[in-house]
Amino acid sequence: MLLPTFLENGLNGKNNFKMRLKNIIIILVIICLLLAAKFIFFPSESSRLNDSKGGKGGAGAPPSNVSVYVLKPEKLSNEVYASGTIVANEEVQLHPELSGKIIQINFQEGSNVSKGQLLVKINDADLQATYKKLQLQFSLADEKLKRQKQLFAVSGISQEEFDIAQNQYDVIKADIDFATAQIAKTEIKAPFDGIIGLKSISEGAYVTPNTSIASIQQINPVKIDFSVSERYSSIVKKGDKLQFTLEGNKQNYIGQVYALEPKIDMTTRTLQVRAICPNPKGDVYPGAFARVQLALNDIDSALMIPTEAIIPDLKGKKIYRIKNGQAESVKVITGLRTDTKIQIVEGLSIGDTIITRGIMQLKPGSSVKITELK
Repeated sequence: MLLPTFLENGLNGKNNFKMRLKNIIIILVIICLLLAAKFIFFPSESSRLNDSKGGKGGAGAPPSNVSVYVLKPEKLSNEVYASGTIVANEEVQLHPELSGKIIQINFQEGSNVSKGQLLVKINDADLQATYKKLQLQFSLADEKLKRQKQLFAVSGISQEEFDIAQNQYDVIKADIDFATAQIAKTEIKAPFDGIIGLKSISEGAYVTPNTSIASIQQINPVKIDFSVSERYSSIVKKGDKLQFTLEGNKQNYIGQVYALEPKIDMTTRTLQVRAICPNPKGDVYPGAFARVQLALNDIDSALMIPTEAIIPDLKGKKIYRIKNGQAESVKVITGLRTDTKIQIVEGLSIGDTIITRGIMQLKPGSSVKITELK
């Protein structure tokens, strides 16, 4: 009985040992695979240094084929493109100053009007009657004051009696001035030469100061409002020439900057600019969209590189240049941009060889082979 039990325990122990050994082997295999993956996908610093010296892209590896551009000074046409809006030289919305009934309209919609031209007349019968009454009172007060002066000169009346007569004269005169001002408010006149728009009232209508009569636009010349980036705030000057086009119109119009907002908009970080343009034909209408091209002072010795050479970086922008047959990373500060090139303000010098193509496989210290030179 004891012998079979002993043999059975021995066999079980042997099987358990095999299972443990198998588990240990599996764990060792997994550890080896993880270590291999680590060295393949996450090489150590020493491995990377070795790669840079003798691995792919290093001095010991075949050099990367690249296209380069030799940096040289060139003339840069400094032009700014912006979207603008056409604005009338002068514009006003006509409103009456007094409430009343309109008894006369003296303009045709869409016609030219002259400064001071009577456009609308409001009923002023009551004000005219008051004015005539004050005129009669004024005549009487004037005669009385003349007599009082004569009497006062010979001491015929006291100073108090003369002052009363003088005061009555002044009060009536002030009332006449007030009545005259009220009558003037019943007349709406053109504040400047221009074109009057569509009327919103008719004769016989009762109007109040909130009632809109019509608008007047002076469209010769016209203004162009647009904004430029704050980087141009020190470059844009009064008198700068510009040209613009309108939607659906291929004609180029020439204008000139004549005013700038004295501060940068904190929301958009732009500078508001206003230009002026002659419009003798009246074919440029306020409110139209304008594509503005502003020509600034040209830069004679600008350092320009192809835009594809610029590499965006977390801390700004960088490029690769060739130094001693190897790629070198250089941080740069850019300026103006054209369709194909961008200005380098800081970071490069004349004669530097800039890599423009084949950048993706490069890293600092990579050996390079020039296959194309621009």
